[in-house]
Amino acid sequence: MYKRVLLKLSGEALAGKEKNFDPEVLHNLAMEIKEAQALGVEIAIVVGGGNFIRGKTVSEIGIDRVQGDYMGMLATIINALAIQAALEAVGVDTRVQTSIDMPKVAEPFIVRRADRHLEKGRVVIFGGGTGSPYFSTDTTAALRASEIKAEVILMAKNGVDGVYSADPKVDPNAKKYEHLSFMDMLNEGLQVIDSTAASMCMDNNVELLVFNMNESGNILRAIKGEKIGTVISREE
Repeated sequence: MYKRVLLKLSGEALAGKEKNFDPEVLHNLAMEIKEAQALGVEIAIVVGGGNFIRGKTVSEIGIDRVQGDYMGMLATIINALAIQAALEAVGVDTRVQTSIDMPKVAEPFIVRRADRHLEKGRVVIFGGGTGSPYFSTDTTAALRASEIKAEVILMAKNGVDGVYSADPKVDPNAKKYEHLSFMDMLNEGLQVIDSTAASMCMDNNVELLVFNMNESGNILRAIKGEKIGTVISREE
């Protein structure tokens, strides 16, 4: 269904039952991406850093918010390198690009270079967030997807199979949505992505598919366009 996608991963999802990384989670993720790539799909990845640190959280314990956000950006680069290692272990050619220059570790983010890597069949992993404080990795995903002209952001959630009207663990009557508009998501206060990321997706007509990454094969199903999770788009 899609030619070019951006996969958004949370840092917590990489941890599994471990503290920082679960080797089994990384291996399974790499194998699914390899299968998807074999279909001819161009894949970019944005990863969070929540398995190490969250900038917003550390600001609550007295660390300056700006410093905390930079700490979080560095955590996303660690995760990007871990995903790169897992992919290359199963024979997938990758490149890591970062918004914070560190030439001994990764390439700087250059959109034309990222575009060329994708055309050559490489998986491109974006680390370092946007490179500026006060922006989430959701906003990073929306920004990078817009820059590389991805058709959809595949938002792989840790144990959540879509968007609900309320927390299904608390409210047994919570309704699961199959399709939403970004405006409905914002108006109903559904905290899927922040308003900055939603606005960017609307402006650039980038769809969002929210699904559970813990179910084996779901990344491949999402890329094939099978009906899983919740689709959020500019129009209803």
